Amino acid sequence: MTRQGRWFHTPEQRPDADRQLFFFPHAGGSAAYYHRWAALLPGVEVRAVQLPGRQERRAEPPYRRTGPLVEALHEAIEAELDDRPYAFFGHSLGALLGYRLAVAIQEDGGSGPALLGVSGWAPERFRPVDALLPLPDGEFAAAVRRFGVLPAEAGTDPELLALVLPAVRADLALVADYRDDGGGVGCPVAAYGGRTDPTLEPGGLTEWARRTPAFLGVSEFPGGHFYLTEHALAVATDFSRHMQRVSQQGKLDTERKVGR
Repeated sequence: MTRQGRWFHTPEQRPDADRQLFFFPHAGGSAAYYHRWAALLPGVEVRAVQLPGRQERRAEPPYRRTGPLVEALHEAIEAELDDRPYAFFGHSLGALLGYRLAVAIQEDGGSGPALLGVSGWAPERFRPVDALLPLPDGEFAAAVRRFGVLPAEAGTDPELLALVLPAVRADLALVADYRDDGGGVGCPVAAYGGRTDPTLEPGGLTEWARRTPAFLGVSEFPGGHFYLTEHALAVATDFSRHMQRVSQQGKLDTERKVGR
């Protein structure tokens, strides 16, 4: 059974939209990070994942192991899918979760996402975070800020940090728990990143080409790990273009099958 709590936020209900797009947040992030994307993606119903341990789910213990969280997301998302094609997009930890959920759905024989967008994380060249986890809160906050995974909006306010750090610590434990098995997805993958992201080794995002039969390339933007905050419109525009092309290709494939 999934834990109690609402897993998905829908900033704007769009039952007539022909596609759903599920967003997965970065370490310590919440569904609210993606609320503004609804305005950037007309014709798409945006669904932002809310993980336990933050905002209205703050009282729920956060997950610290990747496998159980992916299983819970798998169960939760089954109730959200309908006949519309859907896509995943995740930043940092969210890219890991979207990727592993796509693999899990595929392995279970389900109809996986039509497109996977990954940002700021790659399964083979993400710098390890294990050494950060044992640090006391003060040192941990300074270390994750230097490492680049503490969002700027967290600032240095002690009260705000006290709210954010438990989720950040738990989420980095998820990243540390991950063990890559080389799993691939059956859908196209589009990768995005910041040119000076300190969490990725150079060229790391190109590793996604080995995980999909249709790699749509890497788009890089000025900035570090949280480049996405400033370049949301450019990324949304590019990803929307990919969704439209994938959707058109899917319709053509269906028509060919029906015409046989």
